[in-house]
Amino acid sequence: MNSNPDPIYDVAVIGGGIVGSAIARRIAGYALSVTLLDAKDDVGDGTSKANTAILHTGFDASPGTLESRMVHRGYELLSEYAKETGIPVEHTGAVLVAWDDEQLAALPSLKEKAAKNGYEKTQIVSASEVYAMLPHLGKGAVGGLTVPDESIICTWTTNLALATEAVLRGVDLKLLHRVTSVHRDGYITRLDTTGGAVEARWVINAAGLGGDYIDQMFGYDRFRITPRRGELLVYDKQARPLVDKIVLPVPTARGKGVLVSPTIYGNVMLGPTAEDLQDRTDTSTSEKGFEFLLEKGKTLMPELLEEEVTATYAGLRAASSHPDYLIEVDTANQYVVVGGIRSTGLTSGIAVAEYVDELLTESGAIQLTPRQDLPEAPHMPNIGEAFIRPYQDAARIAADPAYGKIVCFCERVTAGEIRDTFTSPIPPRTIEGLGRRTRAHNGRCQGFFCGAEVKELFDTSGASANNTQNTSSLEARR
Repeated sequence: MNSNPDPIYDVAVIGGGIVGSAIARRIAGYALSVTLLDAKDDVGDGTSKANTAILHTGFDASPGTLESRMVHRGYELLSEYAKETGIPVEHTGAVLVAWDDEQLAALPSLKEKAAKNGYEKTQIVSASEVYAMLPHLGKGAVGGLTVPDESIICTWTTNLALATEAVLRGVDLKLLHRVTSVHRDGYITRLDTTGGAVEARWVINAAGLGGDYIDQMFGYDRFRITPRRGELLVYDKQARPLVDKIVLPVPTARGKGVLVSPTIYGNVMLGPTAEDLQDRTDTSTSEKGFEFLLEKGKTLMPELLEEEVTATYAGLRAASSHPDYLIEVDTANQYVVVGGIRSTGLTSGIAVAEYVDELLTESGAIQLTPRQDLPEAPHMPNIGEAFIRPYQDAARIAADPAYGKIVCFCERVTAGEIRDTFTSPIPPRTIEGLGRRTRAHNGRCQGFFCGAEVKELFDTSGASANNTQNTSSLEARR
């Protein structure tokens, strides 16, 4: 007989990406039992892990939309949260470049749109001013619009910080729990998942690419998700002197187009493409996509194409048939949908969590009693190139030589950093997850040189961490 029956949670949040993790963290600030479910073996292993990693001001959002409001508020909240938790951010600024008279004529309306979105700092500049800021830009630019507060951020650390704080607040993280069906019984919802059944009084759907499927399980048919593949090229760190600002195109109805941007890790990125697919798992790259990006790169920054490409990747964005964010509370079914959160979800995630909180409070359908015992926010390990890393920290190395032992030479990742990931609240389960926490395997050699040693450390540290966790669980049962 099972003496420890599975609990009935007050709230189950579906989706461990940035938005779902932010919501779980927020709801765990109340005296409620919360679980966070994700289909993958790590948080942030879906849309949240592969994007352009830009902290947006929201200057070009559609004025008056919920998305505009959330991005504008999210920029403020995430900027503060990054300072609090050590998420690396670089305030590079951006230049939106016009390449012909039609695009140049669109700049005043973009400036006006930015003002309507609450962002007043954009400036229209001449071609000569554009080239003064971006001397390596390709020939033919006729003007531009500056956006001083656009920034680059580490999307991996953002997701991990939010999920880590949620866990520290008591959230029960359940990975490898893909929701397959939903059953309502009175005031309880049973979520059948690939990891077993989970019961909760309230369910919040932040499932990203699968959000419309979950919504249908609750009896709705209000939006459809189309996976939109975005392929990107990542250039070697030696290319970084070519560009110190985000170079944006004039946006179209399909998206923001192809950009050139420095990354928080010291590289330069070219992309993304925008290709609608049927397969919601297809993150493969394509020859067609690379040809398209290289052709765009010839115009944007031809010198960049002379540099070495060190990585290619593709991410899937949740393109929604609903024209705006869809965030609504169904009090009868004790269900909240958070759907159609496009790539701007990186910036807006904490604001979306705040908005969900407001809607639940207004509904009066759930008791939200603030907790008085909240732990401090975590301070995340820095993997940003512009900030001091462990291998550069003499005092840290003197205290623990493991921080002076470089394992991944391309990215300067130390044995101490790899070890530390396995004592964190959410340790990695795969080499890919380790890479998102440390940058190991993400450099020029893509793990060719360091692969064996990284795997050995992963296997050794992972086994030790699992033994410790198993011993702790055994002691707790005793």
